[in-house]
Amino acid sequence: MITNKKKNEKTTEIYFDETPAPVVIRTHNTALKKRLLIFAKKFPNICRLTDDDELGYLSFEIDKARFSIRITEPYTEERRALARAKMNEINNKEDIV
Repeated sequence: MITNKKKNEKTTEIYFDETPAPVVIRTHNTALKKRLLIFAKKFPNICRLTDDDELGYLSFEIDKARFSIRITEPYTEERRALARAKMNEINNKEDIV
């Protein structure tokens, strides 16, 4: 969809407060919109589409108990080396079978 908006104008906004009100997510992000649309169709009592401005911006309300933010630490070189070794081991086993 062509919106004539620059990438830095295509934002994702998350409204979350300490009241029991649902979380509101407004986004231009295509991948996030697809995930939220699928989730809203599968669980309409938990998540629902509330607004579509027809310029690529969708707004959703989600039950606060179903919403989380995950922040992950960067991998250390040691952890990367262990993961690389494990994947090499798995790939070598597949070659043998």
